This record gives sequence, structure tokens and C-alpha cells, in this order.
Amino acid sequence: MQTVLQRILASLPVMAVVALIVFLLIHLAPGDPAALIAGDLSSAEDIAQLRTALGLDQPLWSQFLIWVGRLMHGDFGTSIFTHVPVTRLLAQRLEPTLSLTVLTMLISILIAIPIGTIAAWRAGSWIDRLVMLFAVLAFSVPVFLIGYLLIYGFAVVLRWLPVQGYVHLSEGVGPWLAHLVLPCVNLALVYMALLTRMTRATVLEVLQEDYIRTARAKGLGVVAVLGHALRNAAIPIATTVGVGIALLIGGVVVTETVFAIPGIGRLVVESVQRHDYPVIQSVLLLSAGAYVLVNLLIDLSYRLFDPRIRD
Repeated sequence: MQTVLQRILASLPVMAVVALIVFLLIHLAPGDPAALIAGDLSSAEDIAQLRTALGLDQPLWSQFLIWVGRLMHGDFGTSIFTHVPVTRLLAQRLEPTLSLTVLTMLISILIAIPIGTIAAWRAGSWIDRLVMLFAVLAFSVPVFLIGYLLIYGFAVVLRWLPVQGYVHLSEGVGPWLAHLVLPCVNLALVYMALLTRMTRATVLEVLQEDYIRTARAKGLGVVAVLGHALRNAAIPIATTVGVGIALLIGGVVVTETVFAIPGIGRLVVESVQRHDYPVIQSVLLLSAGAYVLVNLLIDLSYRLFDPRIRD
């Protein structure tokens, strides 16, 4: 329990710095924020009224305290253009993004760790070379290019899957899954490449340890030996899973745009184009919080993989 509290307290300064940077985003952007939001056809009076409505005429420290106070009460502000609370906009876009992210992680972990382990076991063989070729190609080819190729091959030519769009889970598991297959595979390829290479490297290192040689000499089966090796290589792999969250956060924006999925990623793109700062600030803050939370959970999970790690 003490370790959990220490980790949580250590994460608070990180979130404080992130909150400060996110708040300053509107002021660090070139030009007058009120003029950018109002548009080119607005008059000086319109810009002044908008600056007053947004509180930009107040001192910077006062704006920050007011903003933090609203955040503490769960108030993320109101969209400047749609006049809808940001929390409602996020709630409307949350299901597609969560569905895409969770399925992508499941696909990546269930495929990358086994093939990375097999590649380490058969190091130097044609299997190993084939797996590494896949990892290099998947990590090198841009996400949007893979997305368009998947759409052309499986949706346009073969017509096995829908081209674009999203169907809510409440409308049926089949249609929901059919609309997520291509975007999840597209987004998972980069994540799988990173996880596969890390799994191969760490398992290959563990397989050279003395206790693995002893297990082999005793006639232990391949599955049992790889199970022991994978368990002892779990910490670097778990760390890579946490690092991969950053890839997912960045890749979701591109993937949702390519496949026309009405998720948070597309909301960010639309908000950036319209200079809708309350929405941009809220999404960046929540994304950073999710990233810190995931890495905190992975950090705490180290004790499950290695009992030698204590408080």
C-alpha cells in the first residue's frame, strides 16, 4: 500500500507540469488567440468581446487558477464553436476510441509476444528472419499508407469489410467488430513491431542464462522452457507495453481520420482546425493523464512478475 501511495504522489508533479503546459498552449500559439478564434472577418470590437468572454483580459495567474478550479469540479469548459460542454463531446466520442484502443492492444499482445518468443527460440533461422522482416516493415511504413492499402484490398477489391465508419456496440457485436477490424489491424501493426522486437531481444537474452541451460539438460520441454524464459523477461516487455501507449495515442488520430471513425482523435483534428482551445486542452490533459495512469499500473505490476521487487 505504501508503494502505491508513493507512486501516486510521484505522478502528481508530472500531471501538474502537464496541466501548466496545456494551459499555456493557448498563449504560446502565435498571434492573438481571440483573433484566431474570431476569424479574419471579425472586427476589433468582436475580438475584444470574445477576449472578455474567454477571460483572456485577466492576468495569466488568475486565468490559470480559474481554469484549475473548474477542472477540480469536473468542468472542462464549453466548446467555442458548438457551444456544447466539452465533457458531453468527449462522452459522445469516447466509445469509438476506447473500442479501437482496447482491441488494438489485445491484437498486438496476443500476436506480438508469441511470435517474438518463437523468433528468439529459433534465432538465426528463416522463422526469425521472417519475423524480423515483418517487424521492420510494419514499423517503417506510415500508418496512413497501410490504412489506405487495407481499405483498397479488403474493402474495395474483396468487399469483405466496410470501407469506413463506426457502428456502436449496442447495435450488434457483428457490425461493431466488422467496422473495427481494418482500423485495429492498421493501428496494431506499429505496436506489434515494437513489441515483437523487444520480446525477441529479452527472451533471447534470458535463453542464454545458466538456469535455462540446466532446464534443457534435464529434458524440460520446449513449452516449459519458453514459459520460464518469458516469465523472467516480462518486466522489459511490460515496460514496452506502457511505452506503446504513446504510439497508440498518436496513431489513433491518424487511424480515425483515415477510416472516418467519429472518435476523440477526429475531434482533436476538427478542434485544431477551428482553434477550439477548450476541447484541445481537455483532450491533451486527459491523454496525458491516461498515459501516466497506464505507466503507473505497469510500474506497480513489476512486483507480480518479480517477487524480489519489494517496497
